[in-house]
Amino acid sequence: MAKFELKLPKMGESVAEATVTNWLKKVGDKIEMDEAVLEIATDKVDSEVPSEVAGTLVEILFNTDDVVQVGQTIAIIETEGGAVEAPKAEAVAAPVAEVAKTVEAAKEAAAPADFSGSDKFFSPLVKNIAKEEGISLAELESIQGTGKDGRVNKEDILNYVKNRGSQPAPVTAPTAPKVAAPAVEVSKAAPVSVNGGDEIVEMDRMRKLISKYMVESIQTSAHVQSFIEVDVTNIVKWRDKVKNAFEKREGEKLTFTPIFMEAVAKALKDFPGMNISVDGDYIIKRKNINLGMAAALPNGNLIVPVIKNADQLNLVGMAKAVNDLGNRAKAGKLKPDDTQGGTYTVTNVGTFGSVFGTPIINQPQVGILALGAIRKVPAVIETPDGDFIGIRQKMFLSHSYDHRVVDGALGGSFVKRVAEYLEAWDINRDF
Repeated sequence: MAKFELKLPKMGESVAEATVTNWLKKVGDKIEMDEAVLEIATDKVDSEVPSEVAGTLVEILFNTDDVVQVGQTIAIIETEGGAVEAPKAEAVAAPVAEVAKTVEAAKEAAAPADFSGSDKFFSPLVKNIAKEEGISLAELESIQGTGKDGRVNKEDILNYVKNRGSQPAPVTAPTAPKVAAPAVEVSKAAPVSVNGGDEIVEMDRMRKLISKYMVESIQTSAHVQSFIEVDVTNIVKWRDKVKNAFEKREGEKLTFTPIFMEAVAKALKDFPGMNISVDGDYIIKRKNINLGMAAALPNGNLIVPVIKNADQLNLVGMAKAVNDLGNRAKAGKLKPDDTQGGTYTVTNVGTFGSVFGTPIINQPQVGILALGAIRKVPAVIETPDGDFIGIRQKMFLSHSYDHRVVDGALGGSFVKRVAEYLEAWDINRDF
């Protein structure tokens, strides 16, 4: 027999840690090579960790909701053959003991010293949040946990912090922490339907994350909007003319999205003040133009994969990048790095028939552009022979930006430049 250490694999250049969301195997289960052992989450992307060997799972070193660093050992698998050199008989348990000791030492190092006297188990993530929020041991022990065996998980402590001001402070007497428990239990009780036809459904993890990000963005940025109407008649005619030839030559469908993305990338080069992010009192001017593209997931939630160095792509390259990310998002096959590093975001509300919208900024970016539905409308057309009414294809662009660092002149000028690029489209252009 030999022992194999299953480690958290490297998942991308910008991903250093992941949260354990679900163990697919339990101690004693047989595992085949490349079979998934557990599920992890990095920000918005869920992934599975497969086993590199066949064998039996003999030890699990992290619990659900624990945060694990890339390269850390998360489980021990006992193999049948010689995949790993077998230890001597008198030291069979040594590798497992050493790994367990290392993990425990790491957890103790990450935990605040003030929490060492508790008889309850708190994960390193929970302890770190408690330390940052100035939560005492008495408060931490008073929180009603919803995790396994009543353990306090990340959502429990974040909910406690959010509602902290409305809850009575716990007394530090030895038996006092129990007094606060009923109040916490009442606040966490599931809502009761007053109608027999109602259904109560808990948010999934992705929806909870989206909810958290949206609220934090509203609380962080001073949102303001600028709107502009764009005549895209030439773009519609050009796409109708070339889309079949484009698909035949490139093997890709030509949608409107890459055309709009190209215009946004050009405008960001013209107005680099929109290609920034905010970190506290500091403004970070981004060198690369990485466009986030809101896309739908199979469960209906949205995710924002990123087109890296979008300003360096021609229309064919942009179309391939848009289609690749969109298809992998729908199939649930995005990688953690696919959603990292965005500097500006575009969302297409016109897909759902909306004329325009007021999108929420994707932090720490400072702007997001919503593309409205393209509609046939009557419009005044100016010609050398006079004005007349004609049918044109028009749409609205809605630009939300952070008024803390982007003034109306910049925010309005940027979206106007996007419109100018679109209206100046050459109908005789090659792709």
